[in-house]
Amino acid sequence: MLFHLSIAAHDPRRVAEVIAEMWRGEAFYFPPVTPGSWIAVAGDDRGTAVEVYPIDTVLREEEGDADSFGEPTGETRFTATHAALATPLTMSEVMAIAAREGWPAKYRKRGGAFGVIELWIEGRQMMELLTSEMQAEYLAAMAGRNYRAMFAPSAPV
Repeated sequence: MLFHLSIAAHDPRRVAEVIAEMWRGEAFYFPPVTPGSWIAVAGDDRGTAVEVYPIDTVLREEEGDADSFGEPTGETRFTATHAALATPLTMSEVMAIAAREGWPAKYRKRGGAFGVIELWIEGRQMMELLTSEMQAEYLAAMAGRNYRAMFAPSAPV
């Protein structure tokens, strides 16, 4: 189960506010890792959150008995990191928010099994948003035994 993840953005506050809006949650300033960071919280019983750091931040291990820290390194455009996020909003509500922000978004059917709204935050960071209907499809398709059936036969030997 995922409790939180972190991503980087050009405008961490705006991105956190929009993610929080998709959840009907809240966004807060979040400087513990690096200044300029924000966090979107879903307000659910699991504490689900997305931490949004400034675009050029990477996480580094701190020596000894200390927490990791964020370090600016220079901008990157794209990343392999993405997440599938549940939303209580409808597809038209998500698309309206994406249009308002100027972020590309489209409906996609993954592997013919479940639908997602592919949302490109700031035009560079992909997030998959799943409405209630899409969440039901996802859960039906992605149970543990289904993962084994889909991926185990294709594993390299």
